[in-house]
Amino acid sequence: MFDQIGFPLLITLKIAGLSTLIVAIIGMVISYILARRDFHGKWLADIIVTLPLVLPPTVTGYLLVVLLGKKGILGSILYNLTGWTIVFTWQAAVIAAFVVSLPLMVKTTTAAIEAVDREYEYAAFTLGRKELDTALFITLPLAKKGILAGIVLSFARAVGEFGATLMFAGNIPGRTNTMSISIYSAFQAGNNNLANILVIILIVMSLLSMAITAKIINNWKI
Repeated sequence: MFDQIGFPLLITLKIAGLSTLIVAIIGMVISYILARRDFHGKWLADIIVTLPLVLPPTVTGYLLVVLLGKKGILGSILYNLTGWTIVFTWQAAVIAAFVVSLPLMVKTTTAAIEAVDREYEYAAFTLGRKELDTALFITLPLAKKGILAGIVLSFARAVGEFGATLMFAGNIPGRTNTMSISIYSAFQAGNNNLANILVIILIVMSLLSMAITAKIINNWKI
């Protein structure tokens, strides 16, 4: 039973947790730049970050294979140097989850940072605060509601990721069979009881994520 339910749940939480950690760090940096910087090609950067949100997940997974696969643009370099490829590993699943959930973090956090009154930042600058200090101790704390909501939504998206993960990490029992992939496999095998159990677990996890997000948005006092 552990192989059928326990492992998929644990690997899903592991992948989603690591993915969300990376998304939170990189997402805040990207969001701050998009919200507080004007530069040539800003619209293009915004489009590239948002693209996985509108692309079919299988297309995203295919692009990851083209980029990071054994014969990929960057993956071939890694393979030639180390003899190792990231495709069909749990690390590949982390990357897939990161790519598809990053847009949720960036969109939510960018909007939250843009909503912060810049007068607070200007006041900090006049008091001798550098931009990094101002961002870390004033701007981001004031935008915490949107940031936390983005983190929770990104985690929920990573937990439910299927298409890109299947394309890039595969469906390898005991290695990359996440909850979503295990549901697909159980259904294909006609094991509806197992599929039902996994679906219920995912629904509960999704409802909890939505409840937490709603509480953050509605009740967190800035």
